[in-house]
Amino acid sequence: MSNVYLSLGSNLGDRKRNLANAIGEIGRRCGEIDISSSFYVTTPWGFSSPNDFINSVILVITTLEPAALLAILKDIELNAGRQAKTKTEYQDRPVDIDILFYDDRVVATEQLTIPHPRLHLRLFVLIPLVEIAPQIIHPVFQKTVTDLLRNCPDHSAVLPF
Repeated sequence: MSNVYLSLGSNLGDRKRNLANAIGEIGRRCGEIDISSSFYVTTPWGFSSPNDFINSVILVITTLEPAALLAILKDIELNAGRQAKTKTEYQDRPVDIDILFYDDRVVATEQLTIPHPRLHLRLFVLIPLVEIAPQIIHPVFQKTVTDLLRNCPDHSAVLPF
């Protein structure tokens, strides 16, 4: 069994329902949801949009290997109405799911990088992650996520939902 932290976000449609449905699907298809953070309202990161996000982080206990987990998460996103990426920049989406940590493993393939390569730059990831797992140590930076939050260069708004 592996501990996997996932970041979820939605900025299209019924955002709260989108996240609740995605979390339910993850629980059915990927493993046991051990803990969930609160929901946070956040401004878009890396692109402009009038649609704010709702974000959360969950801990999933799974037997799936990283590549198999990623395939299921991408399927959950597509079933929720996410359009396949056709460009490199960010865009609005009903559901976005990212693998933040998979135990203390480091994975670097063409399809997947774990830990998530930009988690330390994003308040919308760090704040809910610190809420549920403040002492998790980033396996590359060798710092707790609490330390990463203290030093995060992001100044975007992240408010309780």
